[in-house]
Amino acid sequence: MKQTDKQDENWLFEITPKNKFFSFNLKEVWQYRDLLLLFVKRDVVTVYKQTVLGPLWYLIQPLFTSITFTIIFNTVAGIATGTVPPFLFNLAGITVWNYFTACLNGTSNTFASNAGIFGKVYFPRLIMPLSVVISNLLKFGIQFFIFLAFYLYFYCSGAVVSLNPYVVFFPVLVVMMGILGLGLGMIISSLVTKYRDFSYLISFGVQLLMYLSAVVYPMALIQEKMPQYAWLIHYNPLAYIVETTRYLLLDMGQVSVLGLSYTLLVTVAVFFMGLLIFNKTEKNFIDTV
Repeated sequence: MKQTDKQDENWLFEITPKNKFFSFNLKEVWQYRDLLLLFVKRDVVTVYKQTVLGPLWYLIQPLFTSITFTIIFNTVAGIATGTVPPFLFNLAGITVWNYFTACLNGTSNTFASNAGIFGKVYFPRLIMPLSVVISNLLKFGIQFFIFLAFYLYFYCSGAVVSLNPYVVFFPVLVVMMGILGLGLGMIISSLVTKYRDFSYLISFGVQLLMYLSAVVYPMALIQEKMPQYAWLIHYNPLAYIVETTRYLLLDMGQVSVLGLSYTLLVTVAVFFMGLLIFNKTEKNFIDTV
């Protein structure tokens, strides 16, 4: 009996059912940080595997999208961007928006795409969506480098562009984008375990959300041209992140402290709501996936 008790005391971890609804288990995620880094490395490697252009795909998408938006919205529709070149205006919004969509799309199918792993071995399930958000930082870094390259090109060409003195706070916006995408992704992933057809609405919903997030136009334009629909933009926290991004990187428009405070509250609320739903779903999702 004493020998058995001695062996029990030597266990490093004890896996028990999660009875507490507000149990986030962030300490356990930190204990599995090596596994998190392994999944991040896996996500990065699999993107480049069996591709001809490799990371160049990260460059092609924002460039072609920016060119398309410049032709349609700025040349044809006549949306003015002030002294900032329209292409650079669109590229700034698309770069930060792509990071959000990559985080959202990558985490919204966590349970369904990893059911085989989850059913065989135990580890904190939160590691999977976290690895997606962290690995997408590489994609964002490549696209942001392209933005800086075009920024220098237009600046040397005589375009009136300048960085805002508060540009040092730009990483905060990137973190907010990632957390918001993670929170929404965890909520959607939990819903997909029961309603599989819900995943088909994601691509359509993301495209619609982009046009409601001031990616291709300044927020002030909607207030001026269509004030009756301005509330759709003002209640969208993503619009404030995109607008503030252009304010910091291009020194255009204005920043709303009230809007950013609202965005921060929504981001924190969505993240913890997603975490709660995610933890609750992981208890019995294997029976429904």
